[in-house]
Amino acid sequence: MNYRHAFHAGNFADCVKHALLVPLLRALARKPAPFRVLDTHAGIGWYDLEGSEAARTGEWQDGLARVLAGGEAGPLADWLGLIEQLGCPPRYPGSPALTRALLRPEDKLVLCELHPEDNQTLRRAFARDPQVAVHQRDAYEAVTALTPFPEKRGLVLIDPPFEQPGEFERLFTAMAQVNKRMRGAVIAAWYPIKHRAPVRAFHQALADSEIRDVLTAELWLREPTDPRRLNGCGLAVVNPPWGWAEQAEAILAELLARMGRGEPGQGWDVKRICDE
Repeated sequence: MNYRHAFHAGNFADCVKHALLVPLLRALARKPAPFRVLDTHAGIGWYDLEGSEAARTGEWQDGLARVLAGGEAGPLADWLGLIEQLGCPPRYPGSPALTRALLRPEDKLVLCELHPEDNQTLRRAFARDPQVAVHQRDAYEAVTALTPFPEKRGLVLIDPPFEQPGEFERLFTAMAQVNKRMRGAVIAAWYPIKHRAPVRAFHQALADSEIRDVLTAELWLREPTDPRRLNGCGLAVVNPPWGWAEQAEAILAELLARMGRGEPGQGWDVKRICDE
């Protein structure tokens, strides 16, 4: 609950997560039926890259700044075009802002943020927006309380801060609960890659579970052997839309070309954890 994403907005992990999220949302909008998105760790929606928090860490300089300096957008064109429309830079849109921008009039967005100050900021950002509901509640309670969706289709984004031990286990449990309650829902779960052992255990738990049709998309800036550093990150996606794997490969390759510094062991990967 002490986590404040404003210090990390626009870092390399945000770039990976958001660039991969946009095609998931685009795919949902391709079908005429309405959909709903539940964002379990929503933050404040928008972040000031010129603010004191971002300036204190400077993390966005090694993430978004390097992406923007990379020239022709290529596979990143959709995401970069969208954030430019939303005023970036200096206003960086987090997942709530990106999702809201891609909703059609019939679609809904539900945002959960437990931190009291950030929750109030989030409420102000979406005040009087009839398509957005903001809750101050625990993310892992929300995944059962707020599912299944009335629309019967949609996306659940689970993006924990990984500040406490046992987060991988809680993340897996939440994914299993959502999948049991909404078999057809797209679930996108972000996770850090510091060293390989916790990630391997998470992947194995998914493979051994009743969850089907799971892909992971990962990028690491250096060999993931130091548990004290955020060396990379990944997105585990349940029920990925057709064609998303190929989009993810192109996106990750382009992101690494822009953000990588040629350190030993850097790379990216898209792989299937569970068959359909």
